[in-house]
Amino acid sequence: MNFTDKNVVITGGSTGIGLATAKAFINSGANVWITGRSVNNLQKATEEIASPNLKTVVSDTSNLAGITLLEKTIVDSGHTIDVLFLNAGMFAFSSIEQTAEAVFDAQFNTNVKGAYFTLQKLIPHLVNGSAVLFNSSVVATATNIGASVYSATKAAVSKIAQIAANELADRKIRVNIVSPGPTSTPGFEAIPGGAEEMAVAATALQRMGNPDEIAKAILFLASDDASFVTGAELLVDGGYINYALK
Repeated sequence: MNFTDKNVVITGGSTGIGLATAKAFINSGANVWITGRSVNNLQKATEEIASPNLKTVVSDTSNLAGITLLEKTIVDSGHTIDVLFLNAGMFAFSSIEQTAEAVFDAQFNTNVKGAYFTLQKLIPHLVNGSAVLFNSSVVATATNIGASVYSATKAAVSKIAQIAANELADRKIRVNIVSPGPTSTPGFEAIPGGAEEMAVAATALQRMGNPDEIAKAILFLASDDASFVTGAELLVDGGYINYALK
C-alpha cells in the first residue's frame, strides 16, 4: 500500500501497536506524527525509526490541554491530516469491588475522553476523504473477570467510532475500528500472574499477536483498498472471541 506524502497522526505512538503502525506508514511513504507522554519513549522511537518523516509530540491526550497542544502542532506544521489513528490507551485490572475511583478515571480519561476530544479537535484538519481509525479491543465484547472498567472504555470507543462514521460520511471521511486480541506489547508483557499463558490458551491460533500484524490491518483500513469500508470493526485477534466462547 502506498501512502507517499500522506500525513498521518498517531496518538500513543511511542511503543507497542502505535510504534509498529508508525513504522509501517513511514515504510509506505507517509509523514507521521506520534504523540506520547514520555520524552524518553519518544526519543527511543525516534532512534528506532530513524526517519526524517517522523515527528514527535509530547502530549498527554487524556486531557484537553494535551489535545490542544497536538492540534497546535499540526496547525503550525501547515499540514492537513489524511489518516488519524486514535490509539492512545491504558488498562488496569481489578474487580468491581476493588476498583478505586482514580483507576476508573484514568482509564476513561485516556481511552474514551482522549479519543473523543482528539477526534473533535482534529476534525477541522482532516481532509475530505481521509481515514480515521479507533483502536478498540476484543474485550469490548468479552466478559473477562477484573476487566470491567477497561472493557467498558473499549465498548464506548467502538460506539463512538460507529457514530462518527455516520456523522463524517458527508465529507467522505471513513471511520473504522480495529480490535486487537492478545498482542505482545510492553504493556501486556508487564501484566503479572501468567496473563500471557492464559491469553494464548484462549486463542484459536494458540499464540500472541505481533504489533506488526495489527499494523498491517490498520494500514489496510486506512488505504484505498478499503474505500467502501466505514463503520466497520476488524477483529485481529487470532480467533480469541470465538474460541474463548466455546
